Amino acid sequence: MTIPRPSLDRAAELREEPDVLDRLRNDPATRVIVVREGRVRVVDSALLRVTPDEVVEASWALLGRDADGTVLLLAAAPPESDALDTAPDEIWLGLRDLGGRIDGQESELLIGAIALAGWLRDAPFCPTCGGATLLQQGGWSRRCLVCARQHFPRTDPAVIVAVESRDGERLLLGANANWGGRMFSCFAGFTEAGESLESTAYREIEEESGVRLSALRYVSSQAWPFPRSLMVGIRAVVDDESAARADGEEIIEVRWFTRAEIGTALAGHGPVGLPGPASIARALIVDWYEDRA
Repeated sequence: MTIPRPSLDRAAELREEPDVLDRLRNDPATRVIVVREGRVRVVDSALLRVTPDEVVEASWALLGRDADGTVLLLAAAPPESDALDTAPDEIWLGLRDLGGRIDGQESELLIGAIALAGWLRDAPFCPTCGGATLLQQGGWSRRCLVCARQHFPRTDPAVIVAVESRDGERLLLGANANWGGRMFSCFAGFTEAGESLESTAYREIEEESGVRLSALRYVSSQAWPFPRSLMVGIRAVVDDESAARADGEEIIEVRWFTRAEIGTALAGHGPVGLPGPASIARALIVDWYEDRA
């Protein structure tokens, strides 16, 4: 679910307008995406747009403009809110639920809305002095009312790597302990202070799977709002295939898969599960699988 070209007009020029959120909330032409506990309302495989007066309790921000030019706001509703009960033809779904069911533009809107809603919920105070903050720039920044520092939504970079054999015919995947060995995926890890993305890839793969990499190639990236990651997708070639072993803590098993085995798993057959269509991990696996198809 990678997005090669931005499709959402983020309307950055509106963020500097004084009291822009109040004005837009009072505009009957404005539409709102409501997020509650990381989920949105969905109708017919599209995010539901509602009018501002349908939302009673929420934190507000400017998302941008829809494809037809309509201004879109975010309403981050508290978990206990009872003012947003769903009608019979509506359901609440998260990013993992919607993977593969919505198009690129809706996906970009969904990810942005979930990520921004999480920041509005989790960062009300200044991380420097602990003072209360005032939302500015249409909900995209906060100014501390005590020390006057300005803060923005945080993004944490991480690498996710598809590791292939030197002949390109096998793929090394790992089973995370949190999955109980039921699913295999690419190896991933967060970039540490002072690291480049390349250094992170070399370090994380050796730590988790025991292998050293001899080549790296950037594929694509994906924003992943759990809670605020940017997943940088990489394909890599191993130096020594025989060195593969699980770290025994985070990764409980590593396994080399042939192209035929990956094809079977992608089709949903066999005992091995793969990541769902919402994740860049699956996109990397598919990219490798189709490379020589």
